[in-house]
Amino acid sequence: MTATPAVTPATSVTPAGPTAAAVADAPGSGDAPGPIPGAPAADGPIPEPVREPVPGPPAPAAGVRPVRAGGRLRALDGLRLVAALMVAAYHYGGRDGDIARAWGGSPRHQFPTLSAWFAYGCLGVQIFFVISGFVICMSGWGRPLRSFFASRVSRLYPAYWAAIVIVTAVFALPWVAYRTVSPSDALVNLTMLQQPVGAERVLGVCWTLWAELRFYALFALFVVLPGANRQRVLIFCGVWTLAAAITDAVHQPMLSTVLMPEYAPFFTGGIGLYLLHRDRRDVIAWGVVGVSWAIGQHYAVAGLWHRADPAFFSYRHTAVIIAVVTLGFVLVGAVALGFFRWADWRWLTVAGALTYPFYLVHEHLGWVVVAVLHRELGIPAYGTLALTVALMLGLAWLLNRCVEDRLTPLLRSALSRSITSPRSR
Repeated sequence: MTATPAVTPATSVTPAGPTAAAVADAPGSGDAPGPIPGAPAADGPIPEPVREPVPGPPAPAAGVRPVRAGGRLRALDGLRLVAALMVAAYHYGGRDGDIARAWGGSPRHQFPTLSAWFAYGCLGVQIFFVISGFVICMSGWGRPLRSFFASRVSRLYPAYWAAIVIVTAVFALPWVAYRTVSPSDALVNLTMLQQPVGAERVLGVCWTLWAELRFYALFALFVVLPGANRQRVLIFCGVWTLAAAITDAVHQPMLSTVLMPEYAPFFTGGIGLYLLHRDRRDVIAWGVVGVSWAIGQHYAVAGLWHRADPAFFSYRHTAVIIAVVTLGFVLVGAVALGFFRWADWRWLTVAGALTYPFYLVHEHLGWVVVAVLHRELGIPAYGTLALTVALMLGLAWLLNRCVEDRLTPLLRSALSRSITSPRSR
């Protein structure tokens, strides 16, 4: 089971990235353009260390803050990890469903005070999407489409493939109480297109990666391909916002799938914040952020105030939902405007690198770990929660070091060579 927001990541995100990648562009670790998701790929929500791209040669106009070559937005890395931990709190203690089987009863009974607050953790996904919009705009600025494509794919897929294999293998173990998907559906999951083709999901959180992929495709087609600049980015945000609103009004499923009315405001909000990162006096960018926030909180309230599915803890307070969404925009905005420039600690880069793999594996493998620690070893609920998060972060570190650090550069290099080789022309 997973959070089904209109809400619940990659910077680099980041899902990825994210990126949630994820994501100096996506969810995961960073790869700067000169050198995206959400993450996350933000990627992508999903989620990775965020590098600032090298700006173009022209000198910045008055009021435009020049972007430092090779600089890291370490505070954004830390924020991505906070968003991932919010989602983990929701999955472990803020809802019922499969996690209740792991605890041996509703998390309400395990965390009688905190479970009501954990229920708001699914809003970490909306924060991932805002970060992803920021990072993907930063990643795509001044970058050709082939480089953007290679960057996104290489950031999103290595850790994702590893997570699919690990979760499928663990759920296939005889003593594990959770059913694995069929071999056919597991293979489809490797493409990250399981939802549109109707295959059963291996990872519950992968619905956010499907949203990230659609965002990347729209941004690549309408901004990166013709060449990113302020005017084109602003037109993209305005047209997407209006088209998404119309789509929601006319109830067209196909257009809704493409334009994602409930998630678009968070991506465009992040894009607007990146424009403010470049020039804090950009009045139109402030307007993009304000409109995106207003529409985004509406969809968050509509999707989360009361869900009919009994697996979800219902009747969250509208005011708290609005406050969490607002706080997400404010914190990303504070990073964009340089208010967290002092938070330049190296460990934040490590935190950003762990976000995407942690986001991928924490939910389903967390069910298994919680059951072992709490029901078989008798560890109290709060101890089990802390140990489970620590173990998932440890696994994320292994995936980052053994999979992402090794495969991401190889895949990016192979894709870049393939796209630019004479035979492909």
